Amino acid sequence: MTKLWGGRFQKSAEQWVDEFGASIGFDQTLVMEDLEGSVAHVKMLGACNILPQEDVQQILNGLEQLKKLSADNALEFLVANEDIHLNLEKMLIDLIGPVGGKLHTGRSRNDQVATDMHLFLKNRVGEIIELIELFQKTLVAQAKTHVETLAPGYTHLQRAQPISFAHHLMAYFWMLDRDKDRFNDSLKRIDISPLGAGALAGTTFPIDRKLSAEYLGFANVYANSMDAVSDRDFIVEFLSNSSLLMAHLSRFAEEIILWSSAEFNFIELDDSFSTGSSIMPQKKNPDMAELIRGKTGRVYGNLMGLLTVIKGLPLAYNKDMQEDKEGMFDTVHTIVGSLKIFEGMVRTMTVHTQRLHDTVHKDFSNATELADYLAAKGLPFREAHEVTGKLVFLCIQRGYFLLDLPLDDLQEASGLIESDIYDVLSPLAAVKRRNSLGGTGFEQVIIQIEEAENRLT
Repeated sequence: MTKLWGGRFQKSAEQWVDEFGASIGFDQTLVMEDLEGSVAHVKMLGACNILPQEDVQQILNGLEQLKKLSADNALEFLVANEDIHLNLEKMLIDLIGPVGGKLHTGRSRNDQVATDMHLFLKNRVGEIIELIELFQKTLVAQAKTHVETLAPGYTHLQRAQPISFAHHLMAYFWMLDRDKDRFNDSLKRIDISPLGAGALAGTTFPIDRKLSAEYLGFANVYANSMDAVSDRDFIVEFLSNSSLLMAHLSRFAEEIILWSSAEFNFIELDDSFSTGSSIMPQKKNPDMAELIRGKTGRVYGNLMGLLTVIKGLPLAYNKDMQEDKEGMFDTVHTIVGSLKIFEGMVRTMTVHTQRLHDTVHKDFSNATELADYLAAKGLPFREAHEVTGKLVFLCIQRGYFLLDLPLDDLQEASGLIESDIYDVLSPLAAVKRRNSLGGTGFEQVIIQIEEAENRLT
């Protein structure tokens, strides 16, 4: 088969070479974006009187037929035609005859593929933002249910201080909110049209790039034709934002996995987000959370892969840039799936409130309350810290917790301690009192939730 670009060539590549160089195996994902870009381009060519209206209408009719065939999964892509652009151009020519070859007037595959990817990401980032918001709403709904559910807070994965379980959930709301802001901000760099930049130097035809951008709904056009076709910073930014999102999901997944274990037993995942064992009948495994944790690595890999591809490329376009697509497609697929799974997992999980309550009453996470109590009575905090530490050690020796110690033992450690200490050491009171801005106190958690709901609406 003669290549559409094969005029100066006297020899064809062998089939295995064509297969190595072809991208149609993955860039057919861009079929609708490529067709939309072609519609905008030919309409612009007509408006600028570069093509007669009769040709424009014939080409538009052919492109509409291709859209319908695509919707019906009736298009057959061939490796011999290399990529999505040449495949569709060949199909158009087969449908409407030689006039289809006029579609490529005033553009190159270089600006064509860049346009396709801008369109693809613009649409997918919008979908991702919607999925983040759906997950945020689920977190808020769970948090509203568990404002006064006590839970152990951790540092170094060791019990630290009692907190509101809602406070813990809302921490992920705010991480996701920053992720959403980053994706929103990236749209400023995605929403730019490269169409009409040509191979690298523009074109001699009197095209109107702003008009084709308007047809495609782009807010701006690239000011430099070489920049338009040779950089993929908008994809790198997307992959970077996706990596941060997956880092947050992976951290949450790790906690879900821990919480659902017998050792923690803080939650139980719904059966629809769990799997069993082929040999151990009792098992209920948090496989979906584990997969999200595992898939984080592939998103990081996609980011590093593209950064490595573009790091030493001279201007303008190079074939290396064909490697920009698979990682982008894979990342979109991965984060869309991860967000959908996580939202369902959190929405349907059962929180074991009694287990959480029992946990904070059988540890030393109220020790800071005793130190703060002594400091409030005038004892330097370092001395208060030492007194409390010695009392904790005494409890460990006796098999007690701080609330179990007789008042005499407490007062022997410090004469500043009075009978009201038992109210102070109550985990419920400890959480209630932490009403500094952004703290775990119930009033502050309610304020957080109200602010979150305002942001979502």
